[in-house]
Amino acid sequence: MQTQYVTCPNCHSHNVAGGGLCSNCGAMLPAYNAGPMMPQNRAAVPGADKKVLAGVLGIVLGGLGIHKFVLGYNTEGIIMLVTWIVGVLLLCGIPSMVMGIIGIVEGIMYLTKSDEEFVHTYIVNKKGWF
Repeated sequence: MQTQYVTCPNCHSHNVAGGGLCSNCGAMLPAYNAGPMMPQNRAAVPGADKKVLAGVLGIVLGGLGIHKFVLGYNTEGIIMLVTWIVGVLLLCGIPSMVMGIIGIVEGIMYLTKSDEEFVHTYIVNKKGWF
């Protein structure tokens, strides 16, 4: 039986099919099969279902940190929420605007990543900020 290889979409190294993560850079590898290599729906990539919700919440309500809670980053969400509240009540809204900008940037980042890259970065590796 011949060994099947798959190419990493990130670093282009060759890996044994079915390994899941690239042995060189750690990126998620596409599944090897005879058909299309990308999943056809979000349910095919576990965790990708949170991408759109977190992205939209980051853009719309980013300063409140609700997108952080959706992804399970409770500490980061509390930091954003408290900073936003304190900024509105005590500091003329400047910290609140900063949290809003952070939320918008993160929301755009979530939505522009592929499903696999989003899951690898924010679900598997738990990257809390940017």
